[in-house]
Amino acid sequence: MATVGFVGLGVMGGHMVKRLLDKGHTVIGFDLVASKAEWLIADGLRWSDSARAVAQAADVVLASLPNTAALRGATGGPDGIIAGLGPGKIFVDMSTVDADASREIAATVAATGAVMLDAPVSGSVVTIQRGELAIMVGGPRETFDRVKPLLLDIGPKVTHVGGNGLAVAMKIAVNLSIGVQMQAFCESVLLAEKNGIARETAIEVLLGSAVASPMLKYRAPFLLAPPDPVWFNVNMMQKDLNLALAMGQRLNVPLPSAAASNEVLTAARSMGFAEAEMSTIFDVLARMAGVTK
Repeated sequence: MATVGFVGLGVMGGHMVKRLLDKGHTVIGFDLVASKAEWLIADGLRWSDSARAVAQAADVVLASLPNTAALRGATGGPDGIIAGLGPGKIFVDMSTVDADASREIAATVAATGAVMLDAPVSGSVVTIQRGELAIMVGGPRETFDRVKPLLLDIGPKVTHVGGNGLAVAMKIAVNLSIGVQMQAFCESVLLAEKNGIARETAIEVLLGSAVASPMLKYRAPFLLAPPDPVWFNVNMMQKDLNLALAMGQRLNVPLPSAAASNEVLTAARSMGFAEAEMSTIFDVLARMAGVTK
């Protein structure tokens, strides 16, 4: 098996590394917050002191980072991933970032003789743990074919969607729907509750109805008890909706439901919920409706 590098050991990245370790891969990792690696080191992760050192030691380098700025920071500079790349190496970015920025970084990677793929994921901690994560991949087909077996060790559904940047564009389209679905679900629960139906009962009925999606089935219970630590906060959800809205403006695609959801997330941040699980959308709507408990 190839030596695998992994940069970004947060909630999603850390659990993807756990999958790779469980499959028998040698994984070398780095994160700016070293404590995030402790549980993985105990499970066999080899720690490195920089993103550059990870790239130098690995045949394939994966990254899972929170936003475009974090990706630029992890890839650029003397201690970044790109500084450690060279001919024959592959960089797979699994972050959800701006598609144009992803293409720019891919071009810089190509100048080193290495190849970059964008490979964002659809799912959560639960779907990673269950082995149900979906991965979409953009970049050269021959490189995709080389790393597909590795990606299948993270999740069972790996789809090549086209050239560099297109997987990120696809992921932004996916996450647009997550924000809109979650708001609609919260509105349904709140309407039922204001009619005197217990919140638990409303959630149970909705999850047994035609509107239940796989995402809602694992995220709806967060309206009763949010996860600790938070999986996907308000800031992250709004980042993705802003990416979608910017893309829609550029391509002349109207996104009215995404725009409405984005405004509710702005309200959430104004109420102090920026770092809260994005299901706190319910609490924002409840406040608007005069529900204080």
